[in-house]
Amino acid sequence: MTDFPALLQRFCDAVERADFAGFAALFADDAVYHDYIYGPFRGHQAIAHMLEKHFWGTARAYRWQMLDPVFDGRTGYARYLFSFTSTLEWYRGRRVLLEGTSIFRIDPDGRITEYRETANGLAAMSQLGVDPERMASRGRKWAEELRARPEAAMHLDPAMPNRA
Repeated sequence: MTDFPALLQRFCDAVERADFAGFAALFADDAVYHDYIYGPFRGHQAIAHMLEKHFWGTARAYRWQMLDPVFDGRTGYARYLFSFTSTLEWYRGRRVLLEGTSIFRIDPDGRITEYRETANGLAAMSQLGVDPERMASRGRKWAEELRARPEAAMHLDPAMPNRA
C-alpha cells in the first residue's frame, strides 16, 4: 500500500528543489497533471516541462505544505498551503500565499495517475496586484471550465427535480 504522506512529501520537496525529473518520476507514464492556472499536462516530459517553465520560469522560493492528508488506497486528498515569489516583470518580488486542495489518483505501484487541485486563484491574483478586469476574465474562464466537466452536467440540468 502506498505511503501517501511520504508521497506528498516527495512531491513537495521536488517542487521546492526544482527537481523537474524527480517530480515527473512520481507520475505514471501517461499521467495528467491538471494545473488550475496552466491547464493539463500529460506524461513525464510535459509534467517536467510544466514545473520548469511555468513554475520555475515565473517564480522562485517555492514552499508547498500538504496538510490533513486522507487516502483510501486509490484516491488521496490533502489541504495545502503554497507560496512563491514572483519573477514576472509586472509582479516581480511579490510574495503570494494561497490555500487549496490537492486531489490525487494513485496506481497500484504508488505512482500518480492524475493530479488536480482546487485553489483560490483570485486571492493569489489579488496578492500579485493583477488588474481587476483580468481577474474577472480569468474567473469567468474557470467557471466555464468547471461547467464543461462531464460530472457537472447533473448540476446544470434545469429539469432536475428538487429533492426537498
